[in-house]
Amino acid sequence: MGILSKIFTWWDGATIGTMLFTARKGEHVGTDVQGNKYYRSKPKAGERERRWVIYNGNNDASRVPSEWHGWLHGAFDDVPESRLPPPRIWEADYTPNATGTAAAYRPQGALERGGRRAPATGDYEAWSPEG
Repeated sequence: MGILSKIFTWWDGATIGTMLFTARKGEHVGTDVQGNKYYRSKPKAGERERRWVIYNGNNDASRVPSEWHGWLHGAFDDVPESRLPPPRIWEADYTPNATGTAAAYRPQGALERGGRRAPATGDYEAWSPEG
C-alpha cells in the first residue's frame, strides 16, 4: 500500500504531488532537530518566494520549532540555523501534541476519568428573576 498511500493521503508525510513539486521547484535550505526538512522555491523575477516543510513522520504543525516557524512565515530571511542562540537551561524539549490520545489532559470530572467532580463549596447562589 506504499505508493497508494503516498498518492491519496496527506497525514503521514508528503504526497506524490508535493514530492514532485519539491523536486522540480524546491531548494533545500535546512533540517531541524526532529528531521523535518525545509524548502524554498527557486527565485523567479516578480514572484514571491514560497517556503514549506516536509515533515519527518506525521504532519503535525506543532512539530515545527519556533525558529523555523518564524522563517516559514517570512519573519526573517536568513536560515534559522545561522542565527540560533545557544539553548537556555530552562528550555524544555519538544513534546508532541497529545490531543485525541490516551496521554491527553483530562480534568477532574471528565467522563474519561469517571465523571465525578468535587462537590460544590456552597459559595454559588443561583440567579432568580423574581429576586
